[in-house]
Amino acid sequence: MSASTVRVPRVAFYSHDTMGLGHMRRNLLLAGEIAELTPHPSTLLITGTREVARFTLPRGVDLLSLPALYKDASAKYHARTLNVALDEIIALRSAIIQGAIETFAPDVFIVDNVPRGALGELEPTLRMLRRGGRTRCVLGLRDILDDPTHVRAEWNRAGNVATIRQYYDAVWVYGDESVLDVAAEYDLPADVRRRMHYTGYLDQRRRAAAPATPAADTHDVVCLLGGGQDGLPLARAFLQAEFPAPWQPLLVTGPMMSPTSRAEVARLAALAPDKRIVEFVDDPAALMRSARAVITMGGYNTVCDVLSHDVRALVVPRVVPRTEQLIRASRLAERGLLEMLHPDALTPEALRDWVCTPPDIRTPRPVRLHEGPAIGALVRSLVPAGSAEVRHAS
Repeated sequence: MSASTVRVPRVAFYSHDTMGLGHMRRNLLLAGEIAELTPHPSTLLITGTREVARFTLPRGVDLLSLPALYKDASAKYHARTLNVALDEIIALRSAIIQGAIETFAPDVFIVDNVPRGALGELEPTLRMLRRGGRTRCVLGLRDILDDPTHVRAEWNRAGNVATIRQYYDAVWVYGDESVLDVAAEYDLPADVRRRMHYTGYLDQRRRAAAPATPAADTHDVVCLLGGGQDGLPLARAFLQAEFPAPWQPLLVTGPMMSPTSRAEVARLAALAPDKRIVEFVDDPAALMRSARAVITMGGYNTVCDVLSHDVRALVVPRVVPRTEQLIRASRLAERGLLEMLHPDALTPEALRDWVCTPPDIRTPRPVRLHEGPAIGALVRSLVPAGSAEVRHAS
C-alpha cells in the first residue's frame, strides 16, 4: 500500500558544552528561528549538558544529550559524571553522535565553535557526511574566541583551517564585525574568509517566550552567574555587599555550580536574609528587564541579553582559562553599552558602590543585532533542492 509523505528539511546542531549553558542557549535561539521556516523543519540538538532539558523547546525540536564532559581551570577535559577514562568517554560520545547523524540524515549540520568537536570527537561524523556529499556543514563561531595569539596557536595545533576547508560549506560568526573582525584578528586565510557571514549579535528578544518562573518577580539588583561552575567569587561578593535599603537583591546561581560552592553560598545566604537566591531561571531576560541594575559574568548569551534589552549592567568577566569574556566586556564597555569590573578588583564594596553610583549619561555606540529571517534564509540556501518534496513510501 502506498502512502504520500513529505520529508521536511532536517537540521542538526552540535555543541560540546563543557562549560556553562551558553552553547546550548545559542543553539536553542537559532533553532527557534529555523522553526519558523515553511515547511517547519525537524531539528535535533545534540548537546553535552543535560541541563538543557530545563529550557522550553521550540516546535519541531528535540534533544540528544551526550555523556557529559567538563573543562577545568587549566582547560583540561574530564568526564563530568561517569567514572571512565577520557579516551573512553570521547569514543562513546563520538559513536553516539555518528550513529544519530547517520540515522537522522540532516540536510544541514551546524557545529558550535569547535570545528573537530571536543578532542576531535566529530571527525568520524564529518568524514561520513563528506563521503555522502549531501549534508551541508556549518561552523558557528561566537563573536570572540580568545586572545588572538592564543587562538592562532590553538587553531594551528588543531588543524582547524584544514578542517574547515575539508568539511565546512559555511562559517557563521554570531557577532558584529565592527566590534571584532574574526577573520582579521585570527589571521584566517582568504578561502576561509569567503565562507564567512557575520550574523550580528543574537537578538534575545526573538527568543521564544518562556513560561513564568517563581523568580520572575521584580528585584532591584539581579546577579547572574551563568552556568555557575566558576561563579563562586562573584556570588560571595554579591552576598556580602550591603546594598541600600529597601533594594531587593536576587542571586541566580546557575544549575552547574558544584556542591562545595553551593554549600558556601548557602552559608553566606544565611547571613544575608535580605537577599533571595534561586538556582535557575529559564528566562533571565525577564529578570533583567525588571531590574534597576544587573551584575553578571560575561558569557556570550548573557551579554546578548544586555545588548538586546538595553539594561544597566556591570560585567565581571571570567579571565581563565580563556580571556574571551574579558575581551568582549572591554570592547563593549568602550562603546558605552555596559560597564566592566575586572575580577581582580571584585569586592563587596565595589559592587555596592557601582549600584549606588548614578550611571553615566552618554550616547552609546550600538552594535548590530541579528534578524530572524536572515538566519532562516541562510539555512534555506543550504538545504539541497528537493528536501521538502513529496515522497512516496510503500
